[in-house]
This record gives sequence, structure tokens and C-alpha cells, in this order.
Amino acid sequence: MHGMAIIVPMVHQQSSQARLSPSGDTEDIVALLAPRLAHFAGVARTEHVTRAAQEMNVPQSTLSRALVRLEEDLGVDLFVRRGRTLALTVAGRTFLGSVERALAEVERAADEVRADADPATGKVAFGFLHTMGAETVPGLLHAFRADHPRVRFSLVQNYGEAMLERLRAGELDLCLTSPVPDAPDLVARRLDEQKLRLVVPADHSLAARRRIRLAEAADEAFVTLEPGYGLRRITDALCKEAGFRPRVAFEGEEAETLRGLVAAGLGVALLPPPAVPRPGVVELTVTAPRAAREIGVAWLAGRTDTPPVAAFKKFLLSRRGHLLPS
Repeated sequence: MHGMAIIVPMVHQQSSQARLSPSGDTEDIVALLAPRLAHFAGVARTEHVTRAAQEMNVPQSTLSRALVRLEEDLGVDLFVRRGRTLALTVAGRTFLGSVERALAEVERAADEVRADADPATGKVAFGFLHTMGAETVPGLLHAFRADHPRVRFSLVQNYGEAMLERLRAGELDLCLTSPVPDAPDLVARRLDEQKLRLVVPADHSLAARRRIRLAEAADEAFVTLEPGYGLRRITDALCKEAGFRPRVAFEGEEAETLRGLVAAGLGVALLPPPAVPRPGVVELTVTAPRAAREIGVAWLAGRTDTPPVAAFKKFLLSRRGHLLPS
């Protein structure tokens, strides 16, 4: 504990009725004791109330009252008084070990969150769709770190709804998702649009085509993402607009897996373009209806950004219309 910078809260007077016996509710007693732990550790370190008060910049009377109340709340003596000095009892030494570990953990956590908020070296928790992980996101991070070389990232790949839930839970700062969400507790901005293609096996009767109307695939078996995925909702909506309901043969969780299923002759799929062309499939431009998905960035409404999050958000918004590789 030597050298530890401890922020010491002021202890306010409290009625005896509010003090808890050792059998009191655990959550209540933790809330009651927490402000006094630093006081106790400071006095235990010096074994002198006056010196501890000077070191901690706390009035001696406040410190003395805090110690008395702490012992009353615990129901045990922590110190033996010897004039102006104090010595820890057996119970006091036992308690001190746990208190010092607790204070050290609080200090470590405080250092960690301060480091995460540092403008130069802080951290951004960033979520994005699986389909953007191979090319788009690496390119974005490379460009951003040209001006912010020491900012760190915690990266999460998931489908859209799962990422929005993690935003709401405070586990993500920002996420790239599709469709662009419209919810009162979120802020979302459209960044770009990604064309979707009808992917067919290389030996399929449609493989010689370059363009196709989606209605021409009405009799085909489709491989799609599972319900709840944004791309699945878009596929269903486009097929409905084309006048049919897709006959789903296989459902998966990742676009490149679907491409593999198409290559194996198990169906056709509406997918965004791949980062690297895959053998065994042909990708057809859909002329009608207009087949595309919007990509946007979302964050939790009302949340105050740390400097690194604010910088990365500004960077993403500056890429409107140029988010995706050409």
C-alpha cells in the first residue's frame, strides 16, 4: 500500500439506528463500510491517528470518528489504544490484509479505466458484422491508426442484433451493422451501401449469365443465414418483392459458409461480395429488385465518449460513402 494515492471520502455523521450489527444484510454493510476502509488502512499503516490524518489530508476528528464507527459496525476491536499510538489487534491484522487487497484492486481498476480513456493510448470496443471482418475492418483500422498509432481496439464479430444488445449492455462503444437500426435508445448513421449478388454453383444452368432478375430464381433452393440475422431479413424482403417466398434448404451463421454450401451444389444465396473470389461459384448481378444493404454505425444514446472513442467515431463518419473497398 506504500505510495498508493487514495481518494478518501468524507465521513458524515450517522444515527446509531443506521449502524448494522454483524448479522446485518451484506450489501448494506458493504455500502456502509466502503468509505471507511481507506481511513482504516491509513491509520493501520502509521499506527498513529495524527500522522495518518496529516498524510491523508483528513481532519483528525473525522479519522477518529471513522475508526470508532468502523469498529462498532463490525462488532470487533481493530486497534488497541496506547496513548497517541495504536496497535492492531489480531482481528485488525486479519481485516487489514483483506482491506489492502481490496483497495489495491480498486486502484488497479481505476488505473485501467483511466488508461482506456487516454486520448493517445486508450481503447475502443468495436463490433462489426462477420462479412466485414476480412477486408473492410482491417482497412479501416489501418487508416485510423495512421493518425492514432497507439489507440487499442477490442474487436467483436457478431450478427447485428447481438451487437446491438452488447451496445445496450455497455460492452461495445460502437458497431458497424446492417440494417441500420432505428431505436430510441440508439444513435445510428448510414455510412455506405453494399450490393448483394445471387451466388450460384459454377455448374448451375444460370452460371453462364452475368445478370439476373431475382424472380428467375424463384424455383431454386436457397441457403441463408438464420432468422434474426440482418442479411436473412433482407433476403426474405427482396424475395417477397420479387414475388416469391424462398425455399430454404440450409441455414447458417456465416456468409462464407453459405458460399461453401453453394459451391457444393446445395442451393443459391444472396450475399455481399467476398473479400477473395471463391472457386466453385459464380456471382450474378441482380438487376431487379435493387439488391443492396445499408451499412451503418451505431452507438448508445446519451453515453459520453472517451477521447479515443470520439476520435474513431469521427473517423468512421468521415468515411460516409467510402466505407467499403471499391
